[in-house]
Formats: sequence, C-alpha cells, structure tokens
Amino acid sequence: MLVVPEIECQMGIEVYATKTVGIGGAIRRSVEDFVVEETLVDGSRANAQPNASKRALGAMEARQRFLLCALVKRNWDTFIAVKNVAKELGIGQERIQIAGIKDAKAVTAQYITIEGVSVEEAAAVNFKDVTLHPVGYFREQLCSFYLLGNNFKITIKEIDQPKTAVEEQITKVETEVTAAGGIPNFYGHQRFGTTRAITHLVGKAMVQGNIEEAAMVFLAKPSIHEHPESMRIRGELEATKNFQQALKDFPTQLRFEKLMLAHLVSNPGDFAGAFGRLPLKLQMLFVQAWQSYLFNRFLSARVKAGFSLCKAEVGDFVVSVERSGLPMIKASRIAESSNVSEINELIQAGKMRVALPIFGAKQRLSSGVMGELEKQVLEEESVEAQGFRISAIPEISARGELRAAVCPVKDFKAGSISADSDAEFCVPLEFMLLRSAYATILLRELMKPHDLIAAGF
Repeated sequence: MLVVPEIECQMGIEVYATKTVGIGGAIRRSVEDFVVEETLVDGSRANAQPNASKRALGAMEARQRFLLCALVKRNWDTFIAVKNVAKELGIGQERIQIAGIKDAKAVTAQYITIEGVSVEEAAAVNFKDVTLHPVGYFREQLCSFYLLGNNFKITIKEIDQPKTAVEEQITKVETEVTAAGGIPNFYGHQRFGTTRAITHLVGKAMVQGNIEEAAMVFLAKPSIHEHPESMRIRGELEATKNFQQALKDFPTQLRFEKLMLAHLVSNPGDFAGAFGRLPLKLQMLFVQAWQSYLFNRFLSARVKAGFSLCKAEVGDFVVSVERSGLPMIKASRIAESSNVSEINELIQAGKMRVALPIFGAKQRLSSGVMGELEKQVLEEESVEAQGFRISAIPEISARGELRAAVCPVKDFKAGSISADSDAEFCVPLEFMLLRSAYATILLRELMKPHDLIAAGF
C-alpha cells in the first residue's frame, strides 16, 4: 500500500491519484536541475537563456507607461528578487508587477512589468544571479490574467532502481495520469513550505482573529527540518517573547522576520502593524495558504470517497474551459440530475471541468455528497465563512472562489535515462502545466518519495 508522507498530510495532501509504485530519486540536487519558464496567454515564453527574450503580448517600441521585461533568476525568492530590482532602479517595489510566483530553488524566467522606466535603465539591472531583459512597452501592468502556465525542465537524480523498471514505471504513471484527465490540482508544497510548513498555520490564526498568534507562528514556531541555529533562536523567542533579543539573534537571511521584529521592538503589541511591514502579496499568501489547505483536504476527501476528478456528480460545481485550456472560474454551473449527463459529455470533450470551492467569505460549498464531505472538513477544522473577513488587516480578507479539481499535463516527455553514479540513474523530464498548478504534484506521483526533505521537495 502506498503511504503518503506525514508532512504532506499536514498540507492536506492525503492521497496519491496513481497506483504505480514510485521511481524514488531526488530533485533540486543543483539549481539547474529545476528550470521554470513562464508562458503567457499569447504563447510568448520567457527564456532562461541569456538575451533570448522576444516580443510578447504585442509589446511595442514606442515608450508607454509600462515596460515589459523577462526576469531571469537563479536561486532567488520571487519577492526578494523583485525588491532588489526595484532597489537597483531606485523605485518603489509597488511599481513592479508579476503574473505569478516562481520557485526559489530553481532557474526561472518570467515576465514582469515596470512602471515608468526606460529600456536602457532596465537593461542596466544586473546583480548576482539575476538579469533583466527588456521586451518592449506594454499598455498596462502585468497580472495573473495574462499567464497561461509554466514549462518545466526537471532532472530527477539518485534513482536506485533498474533502468528498465524506471522506464516502465514512468510509462505506467503517465498512462494513469492521462486516463484521469491530469493530476489532482492540489496546492503544492511550495505554498506551505516544506522544511517549515507553517504558512497555512499563520493564515489559520489570522482567520480565527488571533493576529498575535499568527505573528508568533511565523516568527517563533520552530521546525526540526530547518537549520539548527534557526530552530534554536525561534524556540527561544517562542519561550521568552523577547523581540529585542530576537532582532539581534535572527540571521540576516530571515529578512521578513527581522522586519516584523524591528516593528515590534518600536511598537510593542502592534502585531497587525508588524505584518504590515511585509509585502502585501506575502501577507495575502498566509490566508491563501489556509484556503489552499482546506481545498487540498476537500480534494483528498473526494479521492478517498472514490469519486472521479473528471466526472461530475450531482451537486458538483463545474466550470467551462477556454480554448487555451484554462478553466473559466467565473463561468460555473452546478450539476443537477437533469443535466449531469450532458455536463459529463462536455467534460469528456474537454469543454468543462469539475471544480471544488476555495472556501472564503463569499464562496459556498458544493451540494450533494461532495458538499457533505466539505462540511465535515470544515467542522473538523472549526472553520466559519465570516472568519475570512479579517478586520485587523482588511486588505487580506478572502472572498473565495472555485478551483478545477484536475489539471491536464501537456507535452510530457521523459528523456533518456542515464547513469548518475555507479549504482544510480537520472532522468530528465519536460512538461507544461497551466497557471496555479504545481510541478511537485506531478513529481510526487512519479517518485512517491518516503522522505520529502531528503528528496528535495
């Protein structure tokens, strides 16, 4: 029987969708083993290779308000990279907009817009492991609306199974995924943090109205998987609540924590203000991570109950699908006994998908059997809709919406399996996923790792 690691269960990911045993191995043994290249809705693809940027989204040479650029980074957190680009340009961080957050421990290429700078100014930005390639001027600032998805080039290393077995298992998993219409659209490990999976717990405390607890979870909840010194310092802060001492002790790389600590030293008890020192998108990410955890639990419950992810049951939400393949979250219906057969024909034709709620202040639950499963999860987690209206920090309140239950895997290709060492193999993979889907969710189905940390997740 396939056993899901406890760390994943803590993220709400409680099941595998495929029954094939995993190939094992590890990812991210080097940064270059994990390459992500963003694709926009017009097909434009950001290229991780230097000076390979091309025209995108109809960008033009005539100067306008927003400059579209390809941002290529190596081993950088997206928010911190953007902050440093803004610093290099001498502008406020709010003048830079992204379409999506990219992996930190990876080589990534993505589009950004910068307000009020020239091609020459942007082209001069070049600091360690970050380059900026101007593409042209664009009519408005970038947002997730323009993002189609991401192309991945990932090498799995340290596979200690026979080459023929690895080939067979990859083929079997690919066949299972194709038959299921794709991978379960779980929110992946990056949403929560793997070595310190606390992002959703911060959001949970916020939704429960306890901003002080949220701050203490973010600052002081230690993890056995993080650096021993960081674990020790967090443990001391958790025990003493001595923010002044923590500000001295926390290492410089924990810059977001130090921003909050500095505020608490100057403004004792102002925990909402301390969160206000962080980028707004990061503040929002805490609540979104709690919503993501609940969604993962809903999706796990559906799989456990034996319901298909590509067949609607009475009471399910379903959403239409654009020609590009993106689900149209605003174009939803509820499957009823009178139309469920017609809806399932549209699902099989690729024109609709089953969707589950990302629960929030305005998002209702599914009906029917799925709705009962969702209610059970909310009762277990003591969640109420009004909690997502966060009075202490109104900007991060969450209305909720729908999310497709499954994400198709496009252009999947496993390269030649080669020797990684005397007794181990490696295999390069390429595939494309639509926006908001996670490569690690496909990788976990292929690898079935017993130890997520050791496997590089």
